[in-house]
Amino acid sequence: MGGRLDGKIAVVTAAGQGIGRAIAEGFLREGAAVWATDLDQTRLEGLDGAERRPLDARSTEAVAGLAREIGPIDVLVNAAGFVHHGTVLECSEQDWDFSFDLNVKSMHRTIKAFLPGMLERGGGSIVNISSGASSIKAAPNRYVYGATKAAVIGLTKAVAIDFITRGVRCNAICPGTIQSPSLDERIAALAASSGKSEDEARTMFVSRQPMGRLGTAEEIASAALYLASDESAFTTGTLLIVDGGWTL
Repeated sequence: MGGRLDGKIAVVTAAGQGIGRAIAEGFLREGAAVWATDLDQTRLEGLDGAERRPLDARSTEAVAGLAREIGPIDVLVNAAGFVHHGTVLECSEQDWDFSFDLNVKSMHRTIKAFLPGMLERGGGSIVNISSGASSIKAAPNRYVYGATKAAVIGLTKAVAIDFITRGVRCNAICPGTIQSPSLDERIAALAASSGKSEDEARTMFVSRQPMGRLGTAEEIASAALYLASDESAFTTGTLLIVDGGWTL
């Protein structure tokens, strides 16, 4: 089925790779006019049909400037994020501040910038990427990451309730472990720190998955497509958990 986003204008952050890239590609296939953003604009190459823009999601000025350039939109996908590895003992003040700035405050910036245009258009859909490692379930060595993703869930519900009567929906996707360039970097780092091979480190990630495999970025993109489309018109403030049963 095609055309599920015909006529809709969508902004996707961190669209250069992984989940954000898969979402941008899926939205394009379904007819959306996509504005794809990433801190590294070179990662946006190959997103034919999309408007590609560099964006530092940690800059309020940059986000506000992009919103002024684009004008009112229908769909906002907040996919920018960072996975810090470690317990509270390995989390410096800088690690804490960076993680919350990128994982949570970036969403505050984009929502504050684009929400007025959605209200002007009479509605819209905001899709935030949270995680199963959040207020849903704890994961080892994900101290500040889990805290930020729990905050995303709270932010999502707050926006949903505040604008529920004005046509704007806000939902969060909570992925499990997804194959992505970011995961490859974490596997390489784990291998280097533990003395294991990268294959052994990858096996550790896979072994904790009830389905016996990692998820794909395309599976998360399918969830985002549903939440962005009119098919989910009666859905707001919810968490769509796509984790292969990890949080059961």
